[in-house]
Amino acid sequence: MSEVAEADGRTRCDWVQAQSVLYRDYHDQEWGRVLRGQVALFERMSLEAFQSGLSWLIILRKRDNFRQAFARFDIEKVAAYTERDVARLMADEGIVRNRAKIEATIANARAVIDLDVDLSDLLWSYAPPPRPRPKTLADVPSITPESQAMAKDLKKRGFRFVGPTTAYALMQATGMVDDHIATCWVPSATV
Repeated sequence: MSEVAEADGRTRCDWVQAQSVLYRDYHDQEWGRVLRGQVALFERMSLEAFQSGLSWLIILRKRDNFRQAFARFDIEKVAAYTERDVARLMADEGIVRNRAKIEATIANARAVIDLDVDLSDLLWSYAPPPRPRPKTLADVPSITPESQAMAKDLKKRGFRFVGPTTAYALMQATGMVDDHIATCWVPSATV
Protein backbone atom coordinates (compact mmCIF):
# COMPACT_ATOMS: atom_id res chain seq x y z
CA MET A 1 0.00 0.00 0.00
CA SER A 2 1.36 3.43 -0.83
CA GLU A 3 -1.20 5.75 0.70
CA VAL A 4 -3.94 5.91 3.29
CA ALA A 5 -6.73 8.43 3.76
CA GLU A 6 -6.33 9.94 7.19
CA ALA A 7 -8.99 11.21 9.59
CA ASP A 8 -8.92 14.61 7.85
CA GLY A 9 -9.87 12.87 4.59
CA ARG A 10 -6.54 13.61 2.94
CA THR A 11 -4.49 10.92 1.30
CA ARG A 12 -0.80 11.21 2.10
CA CYS A 13 2.39 9.39 1.21
CA ASP A 14 2.61 6.28 3.39
CA TRP A 15 5.93 7.24 4.98
CA VAL A 16 4.13 9.90 6.99
CA GLN A 17 1.31 7.65 8.23
CA ALA A 18 0.91 7.10 11.98
CA GLN A 19 3.53 9.70 12.72
CA SER A 20 3.40 12.85 14.79
CA VAL A 21 1.60 16.04 13.85
CA LEU A 22 5.06 17.60 13.39
CA TYR A 23 5.94 14.96 10.78
CA ARG A 24 2.57 15.30 9.03
CA ASP A 25 2.90 19.09 8.89
CA TYR A 26 6.42 18.77 7.49
CA HIS A 27 5.07 16.47 4.77
CA ASP A 28 2.11 18.74 4.01
CA GLN A 29 3.83 22.13 4.14
CA GLU A 30 7.55 21.67 3.40
CA TRP A 31 8.68 18.37 1.92
CA GLY A 32 8.86 18.55 -1.85
CA ARG A 33 8.12 22.27 -1.96
CA VAL A 34 10.49 24.38 -4.02
CA LEU A 35 13.15 25.89 -1.78
CA ARG A 36 15.82 28.23 -3.04
CA GLY A 37 18.33 30.52 -1.40
CA GLN A 38 21.83 29.94 -0.16
CA VAL A 39 21.11 30.00 3.59
CA ALA A 40 17.90 27.96 3.31
CA LEU A 41 19.65 25.28 1.26
CA PHE A 42 22.71 25.29 3.51
CA GLU A 43 20.38 24.61 6.45
CA ARG A 44 18.62 21.76 4.64
CA MET A 45 21.92 20.29 3.46
CA SER A 46 23.23 20.40 7.03
CA LEU A 47 20.12 18.84 8.52
CA GLU A 48 20.08 16.09 5.87
CA ALA A 49 23.70 15.29 6.80
CA PHE A 50 22.78 15.12 10.50
CA GLN A 51 19.86 12.85 9.61
CA SER A 52 22.13 10.29 7.95
CA GLY A 53 21.53 7.00 9.77
CA LEU A 54 18.72 8.45 11.88
CA SER A 55 15.01 9.11 11.59
CA TRP A 56 14.07 12.43 10.00
CA LEU A 57 11.59 12.87 12.84
CA ILE A 58 14.53 13.11 15.28
CA ILE A 59 15.92 15.99 13.23
CA LEU A 60 12.56 17.73 12.97
CA ARG A 61 12.14 17.57 16.74
CA LYS A 62 15.58 19.12 17.21
CA ARG A 63 15.44 21.59 14.29
CA ASP A 64 14.92 24.70 16.42
CA ASN A 65 17.85 23.64 18.62
CA PHE A 66 20.01 23.13 15.51
CA ARG A 67 19.06 26.61 14.31
CA GLN A 68 20.09 28.12 17.62
CA ALA A 69 23.30 26.08 17.88
CA PHE A 70 24.37 26.95 14.32
CA ALA A 71 23.50 30.67 14.38
CA ARG A 72 20.38 30.12 12.21
CA PHE A 73 22.77 28.58 9.66
CA ASP A 74 24.40 31.93 8.95
CA ILE A 75 27.14 30.70 6.64
CA GLU A 76 29.76 33.28 7.63
CA LYS A 77 29.22 32.68 11.34
CA VAL A 78 29.32 28.89 11.04
CA ALA A 79 32.44 29.06 8.85
CA ALA A 80 34.16 30.99 11.64
CA TYR A 81 33.45 28.31 14.26
CA THR A 82 36.51 27.07 16.11
CA GLU A 83 37.38 24.00 18.14
CA ARG A 84 35.77 25.75 21.11
CA ASP A 85 32.49 25.84 19.17
CA VAL A 86 32.86 22.15 18.31
CA ALA A 87 33.25 21.41 22.02
CA ARG A 88 30.19 23.56 22.81
CA LEU A 89 28.15 21.72 20.18
CA MET A 90 29.32 18.32 21.41
CA ALA A 91 27.93 19.25 24.83
CA ASP A 92 24.59 20.51 23.43
CA GLU A 93 21.94 17.92 24.28
CA GLY A 94 19.46 19.71 22.01
CA ILE A 95 21.18 18.55 18.82
CA VAL A 96 22.65 15.34 17.45
CA ARG A 97 26.09 15.25 19.04
CA ASN A 98 28.18 13.64 16.34
CA ARG A 99 31.64 15.18 15.97
CA ALA A 100 32.05 14.16 12.31
CA LYS A 101 28.71 15.74 11.38
CA ILE A 102 29.39 18.89 13.40
CA GLU A 103 32.81 19.30 11.79
CA ALA A 104 31.30 18.59 8.37
CA THR A 105 28.74 21.37 8.85
CA ILE A 106 31.52 23.84 9.67
CA ALA A 107 33.64 22.60 6.73
CA ASN A 108 30.62 22.86 4.44
CA ALA A 109 30.03 26.48 5.48
CA ARG A 110 33.64 27.20 4.54
CA ALA A 111 33.14 25.37 1.24
CA VAL A 112 30.08 27.53 0.50
CA ILE A 113 32.18 30.65 1.02
CA ASP A 114 34.79 29.30 -1.40
CA LEU A 115 32.26 28.60 -4.16
CA ASP A 116 32.51 30.47 -7.43
CA VAL A 117 28.71 30.20 -7.78
CA ASP A 118 25.75 30.65 -5.43
CA LEU A 119 25.01 27.43 -3.54
CA SER A 120 21.36 27.56 -4.60
CA ASP A 121 22.31 27.82 -8.28
CA LEU A 122 24.84 25.01 -7.93
CA LEU A 123 22.43 22.59 -6.25
CA TRP A 124 19.53 23.41 -8.56
CA SER A 125 21.74 22.83 -11.61
CA TYR A 126 21.43 19.12 -10.80
CA ALA A 127 17.61 19.07 -10.69
CA PRO A 128 16.38 16.54 -13.22
CA PRO A 129 13.61 17.31 -15.69
CA PRO A 130 10.13 16.94 -14.19
CA ARG A 131 8.68 13.44 -14.29
CA PRO A 132 5.37 11.91 -13.24
CA ARG A 133 4.91 11.26 -9.55
CA PRO A 134 5.69 7.72 -8.44
CA LYS A 135 2.72 5.37 -8.07
CA THR A 136 4.04 3.75 -4.90
CA LEU A 137 6.82 4.24 -2.39
CA ALA A 138 8.58 1.27 -4.02
CA ASP A 139 8.93 3.39 -7.17
CA VAL A 140 10.97 6.06 -5.35
CA PRO A 141 14.73 5.71 -5.85
CA SER A 142 17.27 6.36 -3.11
CA ILE A 143 19.88 7.65 -5.55
CA THR A 144 19.77 8.88 -9.13
CA PRO A 145 22.40 9.82 -11.71
CA GLU A 146 21.73 13.46 -10.80
CA SER A 147 22.24 12.89 -7.07
CA GLN A 148 25.45 10.98 -7.81
CA ALA A 149 26.70 13.86 -9.96
CA MET A 150 25.73 16.41 -7.30
CA ALA A 151 27.51 14.46 -4.56
CA LYS A 152 30.62 14.04 -6.68
CA ASP A 153 30.77 17.76 -7.49
CA LEU A 154 30.17 18.77 -3.87
CA LYS A 155 32.89 16.41 -2.66
CA LYS A 156 35.29 17.85 -5.24
CA ARG A 157 34.49 21.31 -3.88
CA GLY A 158 35.31 20.29 -0.29
CA PHE A 159 31.87 19.38 1.05
CA ARG A 160 31.48 16.50 3.48
CA PHE A 161 28.63 14.19 4.49
CA VAL A 162 26.75 14.75 1.25
CA GLY A 163 26.85 11.40 -0.54
CA PRO A 164 24.44 10.40 -3.33
CA THR A 165 21.70 9.23 -0.95
CA THR A 166 21.87 12.40 1.14
CA ALA A 167 21.98 14.46 -2.06
CA TYR A 168 18.82 12.74 -3.29
CA ALA A 169 17.07 13.28 0.04
CA LEU A 170 18.00 16.97 -0.29
CA MET A 171 16.56 17.01 -3.82
CA GLN A 172 13.31 15.48 -2.55
CA ALA A 173 13.02 17.80 0.45
CA THR A 174 13.61 20.98 -1.55
CA GLY A 175 11.38 20.29 -4.54
CA MET A 176 14.09 19.50 -7.06
CA VAL A 177 12.15 16.28 -7.57
CA ASP A 178 8.52 15.58 -6.70
CA ASP A 179 8.38 12.19 -5.00
CA HIS A 180 4.97 12.60 -3.41
CA ILE A 181 2.97 9.51 -4.34
CA ALA A 182 0.61 10.12 -7.27
CA THR A 183 -2.49 9.96 -5.04
CA CYS A 184 -1.07 12.28 -2.35
CA TRP A 185 -3.16 15.38 -1.78
CA VAL A 186 -0.16 17.77 -1.74
CA PRO A 187 -0.19 19.82 -4.96
CA SER A 188 2.66 19.27 -7.41
CA ALA A 189 5.45 21.78 -7.00
CA THR A 190 6.19 24.13 -9.86
CA VAL A 191 9.88 24.51 -10.52
